[in-house]
Amino acid sequence: MTRRHVVVIGAGPAGLAAAGAALGAGARVTLIDTAEQPGGQYHRMLPAAYAAAHPERLQHSWGAFDRQRRRVLTHPRCTWWPETAVWALERPAPGEPGPPRVHVLRGEADGSDRPRHVLDPDALVLAVGAHDRVLPFPGWELPGVFTAGAAQALAKGERVVVGDRVVVAGTGPFLLPVAASLLEAGSRVLEVFEANGAATVARGWSHRPWDLAAQAAGKARELFGYSAGLIRHRVPYRTGRAVIEARGEGRVEEVVTARLRPDWSVLAGSERTTAVDALCVSHGFSPQLELPLAAGCALHTSYGGEFVAVDDDQRTSRPETYAVGEITGIAGAPAARAEGAVAGWIAGGGDPAAPALGRLRRSRDQGRTFAERLARAHPVGAAWSGWLRPDTVICRCEETDYATLRKALSNPAGAAPRVAKLETRAGLGPCQARVCGPTVAELSARLGSSPAAGPGPVAGMPAACPHRRPIAQPIRLGELAAPPDPTKENDS
Repeated sequence: MTRRHVVVIGAGPAGLAAAGAALGAGARVTLIDTAEQPGGQYHRMLPAAYAAAHPERLQHSWGAFDRQRRRVLTHPRCTWWPETAVWALERPAPGEPGPPRVHVLRGEADGSDRPRHVLDPDALVLAVGAHDRVLPFPGWELPGVFTAGAAQALAKGERVVVGDRVVVAGTGPFLLPVAASLLEAGSRVLEVFEANGAATVARGWSHRPWDLAAQAAGKARELFGYSAGLIRHRVPYRTGRAVIEARGEGRVEEVVTARLRPDWSVLAGSERTTAVDALCVSHGFSPQLELPLAAGCALHTSYGGEFVAVDDDQRTSRPETYAVGEITGIAGAPAARAEGAVAGWIAGGGDPAAPALGRLRRSRDQGRTFAERLARAHPVGAAWSGWLRPDTVICRCEETDYATLRKALSNPAGAAPRVAKLETRAGLGPCQARVCGPTVAELSARLGSSPAAGPGPVAGMPAACPHRRPIAQPIRLGELAAPPDPTKENDS
């Protein structure tokens, strides 16, 4: 009997669960991730060379994760490809069945002569996750200003502290585990600032309280643990206050915080300056949509943003292509695991009437309700652009400032998306609009234009979507010109 071949892109909680379920359904699996170890940001592990004696000290639910990790990676039908980048998805010709072909590069991202491979799966599961969204403010480009996710990754994955005197700011419950990781790694966290006021946060989390009990048991334990850590280290947690400026000569040396109104406009006279040597900021998450859009997946608006649209089995609009985790909604690790298990089982050819799917779908649906609650409790206020000054950098790669963007978009001849992009160069740098794209899109809409990005519409996505690009990851010309490695995809 020919077994179905399922390719899973991303080895975080969702991708690892998808791989395990697909193996359980009898498929053979190729599990791909850019990292050296599985786990994603949530279960980020120290490199194997560290030989950590007690890795569980950095993790939640380490026992269950470790058992699943070992079960998947040691399974005879699983091929684990770490440090592997998917640089393109090639859609089948119109009318042909099946998911896209998967083009990958194996090897360290900064290595040379990485071999190319091409995979032709029977089913594709996209579990590529999300990254921090950071709103620009004066000084955010200074060395020493980190995204909260990057700071946590350094603390958990490398045992590197970003500074001795650190402020954590932005919005969302993710600020708490970041602060906890920094404290555990040895930093002194001075304060944690939640931009939304206590009333907004409470109103969002208390919406439909009869649903909260089913969702909150595990999350409440985590929240209590993080809060206890802040109390133990005497770290103040302040709501309704944000970092609106970073200052320093050559690197961040101090931050200016201010009280905010519910719309995030600054309350005049509330500014306060704090000396720091590092700042960690996050204003929510942006799903990584490059690969879903390359596959042709439709998007929809939910939870305050654009996410991949899926059905009850996590199928996207494309044949035999499934989406799980943060690209379908920011709902936390438990929901991501449930989505992954549903998608992996169906993609692997499992019985769609299997009893376990009912429990998984209930957990998944609770997670979706949690995502709605999260979006209500921690919205991004519309008046944040009032923090900006004319010389505030909007696109860090190309050093495009706010004045340049406003000038380009105010000129009728240059306000067309492609013309504005070429004039300002916003989004043309190495990150290819991954960081500045959502910000440029929002500011452009407010200034009477639309974001500068690639051509052509995708179902459910505006034509100017900054995530639309044929090459999803950087690839050297020499690697692109070299023929694919003839090695079979099931060789590890």
